[in-house]
Amino acid sequence: MALSLNIVVCVKQVPDTAVERTLRAGDGTLDRASADGLINELDEYAIEEGLRLAELHGGEVTVLSVGPGKAAESVRKALSMGADRAVHVCDEGLHGSDALVTSLVLAEALRLVGFDLVVCGSESTDARTGVVPAMLAERLGAAQLTLASRVEVSGREVRVRRVSDAGAETVTGSLPAVVSVVEKINEPRYPSFKGIMAAKKKPVRTVSLAELGVEAPAAG
Repeated sequence: MALSLNIVVCVKQVPDTAVERTLRAGDGTLDRASADGLINELDEYAIEEGLRLAELHGGEVTVLSVGPGKAAESVRKALSMGADRAVHVCDEGLHGSDALVTSLVLAEALRLVGFDLVVCGSESTDARTGVVPAMLAERLGAAQLTLASRVEVSGREVRVRRVSDAGAETVTGSLPAVVSVVEKINEPRYPSFKGIMAAKKKPVRTVSLAELGVEAPAAG
C-alpha cells in the first residue's frame, strides 16, 4: 500500500537582496512594505523536495507562511510550483518577531493543520539564524533531521544524508519529523503557465494569532 504523506513546507518571503532596503523610522525594523519581496531561495528547494516526496509516495503539500499581507505573493508562487493549498499566518502583532516567536507561531499553525513531515530551508537570506527548524522540532516533539542533502521516506522512517566539514553521515528518524534541506538537494522547478493559472483557484487560509491562541509579543 502506498504511503500517503501530509507534507507541510515552511516558506518565508524575504526582501530582494538586489535592491536597496530601508528601515522604519519608528522601530528600526526593516520596511518590508517598501522592499520587493520574493521566496527565500532555500525555501524553493524545500518546496521542490516536498513536491518530489508527495509525487513519489502520494499525499499532499501544504505551504505554510508567517508574514505580512504582501507575503501572499510568495505563497501564490509556491502554489504555482505545485503545492495543493496554503496557510498564511498574517497578523500585525507579528511585526519584528524573532526566531523564538516565529517558531512558536509556526508550531501552533502546524498543530492546527496537522502534518506527517515538515520541510524547511536550512536558513533565510535575511536573518540567517538557521535555528527555526530545530526550534520547530523541539516545540512539536518531532524528530529533527536537519541540513539534508538527500531525503528518503520508507514506511514511517525518514532517512537523510547530511554533509558537513567532518564528512557525510546518515541520520534516521520516525514520522512525524521536521527536515531542513540544503541547496544541493535538488533543482527547483519553474512554475508553468498551467501551474500559475491553477494557483489562483487553490485554497489559501489566512490565520490570525488569536485563532492560534498565541499572544502578540510585547513591543520593544
